[in-house]
Amino acid sequence: MKIWPASHTRVESFDTIENKIVAGERMVWTVTEQDWWNIGKAIGYFFLNPLFWAALIAAVGVGYFRVKRERRHFNIRLLPGLTEWRRIVSESWLPAVVLSVVVSGVGLTVDRGWLVLFIGISLIALLFFYYQAMSPIYFAAIAVLAIFGMQFDSSRFTLYGWSPDEVDLYGSLAVTVAIIAGLLLMAEGYLVRRFAARCPSPLLEPTNRGLQAAVFKVKRLWLLPVVFLVPGDMISAYVPYWPQLTLGAATFSFVPVPVVIGFSQIVRTTFPEILYPKMGRAIMVIGAVVVAIGIGAIWMPVIGWAAVVIGVISRMTLSIVTAMKERKGGYVAAPRSSGVMIAGVLPESPGERLGLVPGECIRAVNGIHVTNEKELYDAIQVNAAHCRLQVIGRDGEVRLMQQVLYRHDHHRLGLLVVR
Repeated sequence: MKIWPASHTRVESFDTIENKIVAGERMVWTVTEQDWWNIGKAIGYFFLNPLFWAALIAAVGVGYFRVKRERRHFNIRLLPGLTEWRRIVSESWLPAVVLSVVVSGVGLTVDRGWLVLFIGISLIALLFFYYQAMSPIYFAAIAVLAIFGMQFDSSRFTLYGWSPDEVDLYGSLAVTVAIIAGLLLMAEGYLVRRFAARCPSPLLEPTNRGLQAAVFKVKRLWLLPVVFLVPGDMISAYVPYWPQLTLGAATFSFVPVPVVIGFSQIVRTTFPEILYPKMGRAIMVIGAVVVAIGIGAIWMPVIGWAAVVIGVISRMTLSIVTAMKERKGGYVAAPRSSGVMIAGVLPESPGERLGLVPGECIRAVNGIHVTNEKELYDAIQVNAAHCRLQVIGRDGEVRLMQQVLYRHDHHRLGLLVVR
């Protein structure tokens, strides 16, 4: 197994690695009983990380403000307030495991100062609730810029034995940070593609004609417990009893870190299940490009920083271009004279059982033509046991639907409509 050297050493060339393999030199990962005990302690330290608790509290806050907004616009909330809190880890554990296996398995060691800065910058961004800028590629780049600036500081400070002067920005750190940043981008893209479109929150927005149209907003947080490797003597010398693992003749610290990924985007001109998967795929492609260029930095470390810059610019451009397109286009969920526009459907409601989705228009209920929310409610009451709908789909086609209503069902079919 190849272990990347500590951040203050130069990157070995492939020729050197090949010579070691030919000579029969191999790195053996030996895990003792004490190592397992240390792993358990490391997991305990993970739960003491302030970023972990801040992310959980922020997820509760996201759900709280979403519920308030939905009730202000529709007098009812779409999902419970703790939905974001429940999904913050349940949706992200798989990419977290994959990242941990890749980073630790390949042996991508990182500088502890960069890692602390990465966590601190993530925490600051989290506290400001600006989730559009919470892509991990930004945190990785800002942490590197901070170290670069510190090296030009004449004070040459030292914090808990760490000094920015000991970091070789043109050594292996350029390789490992670029590859890790690219992998984190790929994880972000996977989460956006797979989960961002799950139950987007609708809200009403005034149009140029003075009417109100529905737009869809997603504000999500994901918490990934990712394992990083840090040269062991760089932490244990200042933090007693920090967990360590032995990899061949070298010692490394096993450091689980809460990586927070935020995503926020408003959709007006299309539907969330169409836009967000496209954005997710684009982010994954950007991440793959950053990883590929980062691997090329083995031969020329400065290319690694070029990869990070490319990742930052590409990710930022994607967000800006998407936001501009959504602002300029027309509303897909605008009010219509031909019926009542659906903005949202409550889970496990008659509307969901009917197969109704946001963006569809209800033209008639129980044979009665409806044009607003009050007429919709009154028409439903005509037949309290059976509901027949005439619906205009997103494609403009008209279809007939019917559903038996039960006593415990929502009295408005569980629909959030454009008023």
